[in-house]
Amino acid sequence: MQKTAMEIDQAAIILKLLGDRTRLTMLKILDEEVCCVCEFVDIFGMSQPSISQHLRKLKDIGMVREERKGQWIFYSINKSHDDYPFVRELLGQLPSQIYKLTELEAQGRRISCC
Repeated sequence: MQKTAMEIDQAAIILKLLGDRTRLTMLKILDEEVCCVCEFVDIFGMSQPSISQHLRKLKDIGMVREERKGQWIFYSINKSHDDYPFVRELLGQLPSQIYKLTELEAQGRRISCC
């Protein structure tokens, strides 16, 4: 019985984080592509500190990883996370958001930092 309570608690944490449209969209994008903060700044029209705060929350639970390449930090979804299958099921119900990256690339803004 204790195990079920822990799983429900973990699901509640994840669902609370994904209840935010920005973080949900970020994870959907990161499920298909690696991105840096500057791309999310352009996609969401938010400040870099705001985007970093959203990413930090996802990083704190281990759902997002970061990798530094020079001056840039790239983010990806952590597909080896124990709860990734749960998140993948949720993300699978959503439409692709890759068009947002395609639009950035068409405007020449995707490659500015990558």
